[in-house]
Amino acid sequence: MPILDAIKTLHSEMTAWRQDFHAHPEIGFEEKRTAGIVAEALQSWGYEVHREIGRTGVVGRLKVGTSDRTIGLRCDMDALPMQETTQLAYRSTVENRMHACGHDGHTASLLGAAKYLAETKRFDGTVNLIFQPAEEGVGGASAMIADGLFERFPCQSVFGYHNTPKLAVGKFAIRPGAMMAGGAFFDIRIEGRGSHGAAPENGIDPVLVACHIATAIQSIVARNVPPVDGAVISITRIEGGDAYNVIPNQAFLRGTARWFKPEVLEIIRGNMKRLATSISAGFGATAEMDFRVIFAPLVNADAETDFIASVAEEIAGPDNVNRNRDLIMASEDFSFMLEKVPGAYINIGNGDSAPVHNPAYNYDDALLPFAATLYARLVEKKLSAG
Repeated sequence: MPILDAIKTLHSEMTAWRQDFHAHPEIGFEEKRTAGIVAEALQSWGYEVHREIGRTGVVGRLKVGTSDRTIGLRCDMDALPMQETTQLAYRSTVENRMHACGHDGHTASLLGAAKYLAETKRFDGTVNLIFQPAEEGVGGASAMIADGLFERFPCQSVFGYHNTPKLAVGKFAIRPGAMMAGGAFFDIRIEGRGSHGAAPENGIDPVLVACHIATAIQSIVARNVPPVDGAVISITRIEGGDAYNVIPNQAFLRGTARWFKPEVLEIIRGNMKRLATSISAGFGATAEMDFRVIFAPLVNADAETDFIASVAEEIAGPDNVNRNRDLIMASEDFSFMLEKVPGAYINIGNGDSAPVHNPAYNYDDALLPFAATLYARLVEKKLSAG
């Protein structure tokens, strides 16, 4: 029986897991229920199970045969702190918590592959299944790495995937090299001098300073970053004051930056600090900047990219695999694992759904067999027993 057909026999079980995770979302480092279900399932199938890796992560290890070859398969488990607006029968039961990025499906599909691999054992070597917490900007991958992930569970290569709305179910997309942007969060605190709103001459208005800095920061990408290099700076919050007739002492700018090249990161960081400091000084105010790198650029290794794309072609046919997809300005903390171990990250179509991080989003259960088959076939090919 072809592997896709074999894994389709697990479709209803994967769907039940996915919809249960969807109904009970947990945000980063709070995935105790999800991790418990994962660990118990893996243990029941004969995996060596390790809990609390990177606080709430789980690793399942299965060794078959005598080969010393190893492979890692990774998924993420966390939800987002947002309110769901769907009317699905299995919609979130937790206020202000929602699986709005499909990590419920990522987890369910890796569980499906885990069950298949434990039942068939058509490989020779060790597979490490990495169920990662806290992908959504709170450091889950780094926490697992700091907890000795790859020292305790050596992987010669590591692979993962993300669902992609507006790409048809059964289609795959990837590119070698940099595929997803690095990401940072920043806070700029402007210190002025408060006064009555009717007497601004007695103060130094930090709100006015913030407006000038916000405008000037947009010149960095337009005038400092080479046009051929992708970059984004978005100020997403401006805060200052709490009364109509009071000029406050402080104002804040907060936002995110994205880039692909290390030198572009330094252009962004250096110029933001220079502009914030000099513009504030020009108005008689001061500014301090906190610039935090949250995600490294996600860089696919050439050989592993070719390998996972070839496996996808085996499953779906060459016409359904795009090997040179566009760059993605969004970020993904699997990038930190790819800095430690060669590997690749691929997109799988989620059909005509709402975008990720949207309150109407839903993971399409039809893609579960494709994702689980990809995971399982990566193991069978990489650790071939033949």
